[in-house]
Amino acid sequence: MIKIGILGAAKIAPKALIPQVKRRSDCAIVAVAARDGEKALAYAARHGIREVVDSYEALITHPGIDLIYNALAPNRHADLSIAALEAGKHVLCEKPFAMNAAEARAMAGAAARTGKHLLEAFHYRVHPMFLDILEKVGGGAIGKLCAMKAEFSVMIPYSPDELRHRPDLGGGALMDLGCYPLHWLRSIAGCEPDLVSARIEEGTPGIDLVTEAELAFPGSIPGRIRTSMKPGQKTRAFIALRGSEGILRAMNPLHPSKGNSISIQRGERVERYTVDGETTYDYQLAHMMDVIAGRASPLTGGQDAVANMAMIDAIYEAGGLKARGT
Repeated sequence: MIKIGILGAAKIAPKALIPQVKRRSDCAIVAVAARDGEKALAYAARHGIREVVDSYEALITHPGIDLIYNALAPNRHADLSIAALEAGKHVLCEKPFAMNAAEARAMAGAAARTGKHLLEAFHYRVHPMFLDILEKVGGGAIGKLCAMKAEFSVMIPYSPDELRHRPDLGGGALMDLGCYPLHWLRSIAGCEPDLVSARIEEGTPGIDLVTEAELAFPGSIPGRIRTSMKPGQKTRAFIALRGSEGILRAMNPLHPSKGNSISIQRGERVERYTVDGETTYDYQLAHMMDVIAGRASPLTGGQDAVANMAMIDAIYEAGGLKARGT
């Protein structure tokens, strides 16, 4: 039985972890810690968590916990994840992995040094829909890959307390949303791109409301990503891949259990289908359990997480903003 502790009375955990754990028999959430003790007590009562710990540090060193879910803002990912690893815990860390690539390297180094697993919560990565996309591309369904583009955009209204609008907490469209299309394209290509150009629309100082980037993958494969959280932005989540023999379009690879579609066009013939499955978070938790048990190799974290953060840093700098935490 893997016993889990949650860092933060986070809004994401009731969607991304708590119901998924309740559907399994090999893990349980046993404790939560938050800065506000009363908030932590209410959170624990609401979600059936039996213990409230009075500090993040106490949760990390708790002898009855095997796995820490770091659901805090990105500015607390590096220090607390490293502390948890050094305390002998595995860590599932929310995306984006860190504030910048330097922090990501320190986190990956701590995992390697301690022998504990540290995964980045790119929950889409193990869903059957994304695995199907990888299989189709790898199997030559559209021929040789020639070009890629992806977008994840959704309106996030401004509030002075909204972490996505605070650079000190690791906010910004690229950090919170754009990390996904970047990771989609990197995972599909299976290699690292060079940055060609970047364009940023700044909102409040230091916060990108819109970010677009042109990438160049090995083999002369161009890639484009876009992300926006500006007012009035309609939700968009898609991947489009052009091959020498066809085009693949995937709609909603982020949360396919809420509705998805894949189309493969070859000449005038178009095949359309959907991919069934549970929530992406169910597959993410199953993958975490398999990694801990030695049944699978981690698909996120490590050098993959470092590379994603390094490109995020580069895009910010090319677009005229500083990398987070620098």
